[in-house]
Amino acid sequence: MAWLLLKIQADEQNADTISDALMDLGALSASIEDAFAETASEQAIFGEPGDPPPGIWQQNIVTAMFDADTNFEQVIQTLSAATATTHFQYSTEVIEEQDWVRATQAQFDPIKITNKLWIVPTWHQSNWLESAQEDAINIILDPGLAFGTGSHPTTHLCLEWLTKTMPAQSVLDYGCGSGILAIAAKKLGAQEVVGVDIDDQAIVASHYNAEQNQVDVQFFDANAFAHHTFDVVVANILSSALMVLAPVLAKYCKIGGQLALSGILETQTEALTERYSEWFIMDAPRQQDAWILLTGIKK
Repeated sequence: MAWLLLKIQADEQNADTISDALMDLGALSASIEDAFAETASEQAIFGEPGDPPPGIWQQNIVTAMFDADTNFEQVIQTLSAATATTHFQYSTEVIEEQDWVRATQAQFDPIKITNKLWIVPTWHQSNWLESAQEDAINIILDPGLAFGTGSHPTTHLCLEWLTKTMPAQSVLDYGCGSGILAIAAKKLGAQEVVGVDIDDQAIVASHYNAEQNQVDVQFFDANAFAHHTFDVVVANILSSALMVLAPVLAKYCKIGGQLALSGILETQTEALTERYSEWFIMDAPRQQDAWILLTGIKK
């Protein structure tokens, strides 16, 4: 059995309307994605507590899946009438039936952070570990409940920095997501590692991933976490949250301790550097694609 994908270009004013209309017209599924995803122009819109609700990207691709016998010309005509739009830019694609589990897994190969550190999905684990370098550190991690699989530049920047910073006596991963940074810090030799997050699913995912990697890392709800200080504080979250959390992250870092911040776009670097300079001697930013890592030493 085959399915047909209809991909329509949409702006932030009509993406939701188009998606809903396609479902009304018999689509089996519909999704909205950033038209510039995985490019230097990708746009972060995911909200944090206190922020406005996340919106839609400025330029989008609305993708709908239909049965193979669908008349797309009729769908477009009906969609135009339903949305009062005279012209759509769209493309179509045929999706043949396949083993969707294997197809999904095939998108996630082991990820090289450095020669010393790799991210390895479980379905590669046995074959990969047999052929890996003897001194390589492998983090076993599957895409799942929470953000952070090592593939995004923000996570990659933090992991690479950790390989140069560890071992440390104590590490705090603030906004732990999947727990990947906390797990990496522990495997790289940190003595005490703590991860905190505001998302219950992130805590669940982090505990599971720590068990998979056979490491002792503690994870807490950020709102219930008792204060103490750490030698290293790392936070891979959005810049809006980093601005608000600056006094909190400074409080958690020991005098002379190290800070690493990511989730920052190039245009946000100056404001965040100025913000954190109140507590830290900030280093020159490091960049991968459009994303920035800021580091510093607590005054």
